[in-house]
Amino acid sequence: MTPTLTPPPETVSPPATDERCDRCNAAGKLRITLAGGSELVFCGHHANKYAEDLVKITVRYASDPEFSWRGADLMAN
Repeated sequence: MTPTLTPPPETVSPPATDERCDRCNAAGKLRITLAGGSELVFCGHHANKYAEDLVKITVRYASDPEFSWRGADLMAN
């Protein structure tokens, strides 16, 4: 089995301008890190549409500074 390295929280950065949504290929606005260390990128539409489900599997997240993710409030609770 290959070990998976999880980056420290301070190295999780928002999606780069050329990164695309894993659902629809639009510009990425949110990057989430899962418990196993893998990452997913979502556009604003899909990030907010699936926010309630994403907060259940998200360990860490980083969003574009100009994007307000609905899940941020849910994760704070």
